[in-house]
Amino acid sequence: MQHYFEGKKVLITGASSGIGKALAIALSKFNTELVLASRNTNALEQVAAQCHSKAQVTVAELDLSARANHQAFVHKFEGFDLVFHNAGISQRSLVAETIFDVDHKLMEVNYLGTVHLTKLLMPAMLQQGGGHFIVVTSLTGLIPTPYRSSYAASKHALHGFFDSMRAELESQGIHITLAAPGFVQTNVSVNALIGDGSALGKMDHAQANGITAEHCADQILKATAKKKRLQLIGRESYAVWVRRFFPSLFARLIKKAKVR
Repeated sequence: MQHYFEGKKVLITGASSGIGKALAIALSKFNTELVLASRNTNALEQVAAQCHSKAQVTVAELDLSARANHQAFVHKFEGFDLVFHNAGISQRSLVAETIFDVDHKLMEVNYLGTVHLTKLLMPAMLQQGGGHFIVVTSLTGLIPTPYRSSYAASKHALHGFFDSMRAELESQGIHITLAAPGFVQTNVSVNALIGDGSALGKMDHAQANGITAEHCADQILKATAKKKRLQLIGRESYAVWVRRFFPSLFARLIKKAKVR
């Protein structure tokens, strides 16, 4: 695994906490050039301080929803070998209780912002002969989940876009790995939006009992080094297969799933 990452220039979005932070610290053990991006530069500086001295680490402010600023970011840092699309926000609300602004916000950040940044980064990758996009989605991007309608839509959209992009560009050296974790012990539920657009402000029971961010990051990196197209992560991944082979059973089970 180490050989694949040695000497690579790497971008990690959402690197200020959770899975992004764990990816940054793990990758810093190799001779990599890391660009850690997030809206919270103070938190990024703290992550950078925890990174191994082998890596050259730069922090940069990046808001996926502020697409007007993406071009300047790419102009400053382009030439990445690996891009970890990890930034995003989640949701905890019923469809009937969710205002449209929440639907729009989740698509703006999770899907449109990621796609926009990808399209700006792609020309340099093609010019240098290839690269690798690693997209941290969610099992919710493969299966419907209560209280996650807008989030599920944004993650399903990522799978559709990047699977299609792979079909077009893999022959030109652009590799794409979609990593779909289940519950991970991060602040994703704390920052998740509820129906009125405010933050939930607390940790889900299911989230608190998930795998660690470090374990998740390790699985993502192993899948990346193998250039896997899809990596399911976590105990909940069995649900993907239940839905595929036993759709009626899945439909009954998901109504009772403890997702909060």
